[in-house]
Amino acid sequence: MTRYVALLRGVNVGAGTELAMPELSRIVTGLGGTDVRTYLRSGNVVFASEADPDRLAGRIRRSLADELARDVPVLVRSGAELAALLDGNPYLGVQSDEVKLLVGFLAEPPDPARVAALTVPEGETAEFTFAGRELYLHYPDGFGRSRFSNALLERRLAVAMTIRNWRTVRALAELTAG
Repeated sequence: MTRYVALLRGVNVGAGTELAMPELSRIVTGLGGTDVRTYLRSGNVVFASEADPDRLAGRIRRSLADELARDVPVLVRSGAELAALLDGNPYLGVQSDEVKLLVGFLAEPPDPARVAALTVPEGETAEFTFAGRELYLHYPDGFGRSRFSNALLERRLAVAMTIRNWRTVRALAELTAG
């Protein structure tokens, strides 16, 4: 069995995005996930499974749509992938506030031409570094009001993505480690 986390995009962040975590747990359990636990209310569910992660993501998304009428992107990462992220963050030495360090989880690696064309909007202090299907993000002035948002990044990269702060990434890595 491999330990995974499913990261749902846009859950419990405003009106019309509500999803009860017990319902998410029930769906993942119904798909064969074991030792299922949610983390926070923002669409993070940790579980063990023998299934392929891409297949799991598709099955969870379909079940959410079929059973709860919620069509949300679902990205799945293994505990090993999260552990590797912890070791690779280039902004750890320049920022101690974990809410200003984030990771964008992408559904697939973006087109290299789109990566090369990606720039931070003028007047913003954000920084970014690509690492395969992840995007390390540093927001010295905070993420909340930045125009360099999840929606802008998805649009420019043409890839579904969801963002988690560093504290959450660390917690999910610990939960998937055992």
